Amino acid sequence: MSTFEKPQIIVHIQKGLNYTVFDCKWVPCSAKFVTMGNFARGTGVIQVYEIQRGDLKLLREIEKAKPIKCGTFGAASLQQRHLATGDFDGNLHIWNLEAPEMPVYSVKGHKEIINTIDGIGGLGIGEGAPEIVTGSRDGTVKVWDPRQKDDPVANMEPAQGENKRDCWTVAFGNAYNQEERVVCAGYDNGDIKLFDLRNMSLRWETNIKNGAHKSTIWQVRHLPQNRELFLTAGGAGSLHLWKYEYPTHRSKKDSEGVEMGVAGSVSLLQNVTLSTQPVSSLDWSPDKRGLCICSSFDQTVRVLIVTKLQTI
Repeated sequence: MSTFEKPQIIVHIQKGLNYTVFDCKWVPCSAKFVTMGNFARGTGVIQVYEIQRGDLKLLREIEKAKPIKCGTFGAASLQQRHLATGDFDGNLHIWNLEAPEMPVYSVKGHKEIINTIDGIGGLGIGEGAPEIVTGSRDGTVKVWDPRQKDDPVANMEPAQGENKRDCWTVAFGNAYNQEERVVCAGYDNGDIKLFDLRNMSLRWETNIKNGAHKSTIWQVRHLPQNRELFLTAGGAGSLHLWKYEYPTHRSKKDSEGVEMGVAGSVSLLQNVTLSTQPVSSLDWSPDKRGLCICSSFDQTVRVLIVTKLQTI
């Protein structure tokens, strides 16, 4: 692929913020997004921005008692578009951004900071009930149904005698019907665990140690309109755009004649360095192909345009 054919990652808008920003998410079906983080005075903040004529307009700033680490719209309906957040005190809150004075749902979810959150069953994505999964420094991964108060519907915690590991990332998947649903969780020691929520069992696990990248990968986000394309955000302030290539042969047989899956390969399409600090969060627009936002620890949020994604 020549330089002219390659997709380009272009910074469309860049804005400095007066707080540490940990996460950013597009508000579905809009030109708006939210940023989440903490002020130097130790309080939490949610800001709502709208893209207007090539610039960002701050629509709302919401200050809360505890720093906010992560958020998702994934368990909300397109009509409500409520934001679920996890904070430094282990609280899971759901906010109506039009009336954010009090949460519409609140639970003390974990004993320590909620590092990561994901939602499913909302926004027309995934079958089944609207649910939220949280991962915490306390070593547990919990699944919540906002219609059920106080107690999680699932709690994945370390086995008896097993050391608790800081959970850094969680994601829902496999929700192709009303019954099936899995949660994948990654931990600070390189453990990756896949939990089957239908059978309440551990389906698969591995350990990748430190991985194989020169710097920490803070985020991975697949393009909503084409799941074979994805961005990774790095600790060196860089973004890498990748394409997954399916294997020529989808399966092979082991020594006993049992068919096994064959891994595909990934190719690097483009990369760019945006910051001297880690890119801490990243989100593709679900509505406009190639539109993206990211935040970094230089207290900056950037709106990006990735070109030529239709032709790859």
